[in-house]
Amino acid sequence: MFDFSNNSHRRYNPLTKSWVLCSPHRTQRPWQGQQEGADMEQRPAYDPKCYLCPSNQRASGETNPQYEATFRFPNDFAAVKADQPTLEANEDDLIKVEGVRGECHVICFSPRHDLTLAEMPVEDIKKVVEIWTSSYLEMKKKEYVNHVQIFENKGAAMGCSNPHPHGQMWCTESVPEEPCKELVAMGEYKEKHNGKCMLCDYAQRELADPERKRTVFENDTFLVVVPFWAVWPFEVMVLPKVHIGSLPEMNDKQQTDLADAVRRVTCRYDNLFQTSFPYSMGIHQKPLNDETDVAHLHLHYYPPLLRSATVRKFLVGFEMLGEPQRDLTPEQAATRLRELSEVHYKHQSS
Repeated sequence: MFDFSNNSHRRYNPLTKSWVLCSPHRTQRPWQGQQEGADMEQRPAYDPKCYLCPSNQRASGETNPQYEATFRFPNDFAAVKADQPTLEANEDDLIKVEGVRGECHVICFSPRHDLTLAEMPVEDIKKVVEIWTSSYLEMKKKEYVNHVQIFENKGAAMGCSNPHPHGQMWCTESVPEEPCKELVAMGEYKEKHNGKCMLCDYAQRELADPERKRTVFENDTFLVVVPFWAVWPFEVMVLPKVHIGSLPEMNDKQQTDLADAVRRVTCRYDNLFQTSFPYSMGIHQKPLNDETDVAHLHLHYYPPLLRSATVRKFLVGFEMLGEPQRDLTPEQAATRLRELSEVHYKHQSS
């Protein structure tokens, strides 16, 4: 009998129409190995040298206001700009180029330098959800912006240069590669399956599983799963149980539930290896000028840690030249995450 927890197999990702190789026999218990004590590093609530803290001066010379909740400002080193010369797309099949206009913003989650989303209360995280939503609507008014990519890189391992809790928002004229691939795949699925939504169907498939093998947790609105096709060891996807295309389509209760899901995901991550867990998180939703009903709001969490606070997963060798590969199955990863406490490890003894 084929054993999914012991035999090599490939899993298909319908969102990107790609494959991942699973080799569970290689490491039956990948969490055994190097172990460290809990990371109890303490940062000050305010750092006078931090360019994201309230009242501090940024690299541009601008001074932050004495903000008390979330705070958004234009990125001082934006990857795209609204004001630049026009470059028309060429027709060269080998050396193809086109101009991209847009703008980039930084979103500080909290005025406190020492907090992460995992340590913030739901009501404060909801303010982050609200600024994500209002920012999406603000960008919708700009003729040169067609897509809003909201994301967070947490930790030095993910290239984050400042520990102050913050994320970013890149707003571009074009729809970027990853969400574009998903939109194409979801559109093809909808056409093939008589108008059904791919991620609505996937959420219902996971909810109908009597063992909930890949479910980490759920609340009234959102389901959090290690997707069947996950590449990263403890990757999760946060998706609404009902069809929601973009952040502004959520009501107050759904915004609170999203904030709750964000806190519970990030807290479990920190508790896994008792460290401030690095990850890249991104929100995929409807492009600004898309009138179709193809997109389904969801969040991707891509964390690199494999065995401990310092042992990471890298995509190298076969994974760069062939296809992604993992040893820990999504079902095993979900079990690990599901069993973790939702009280942050720094506060469990109190």
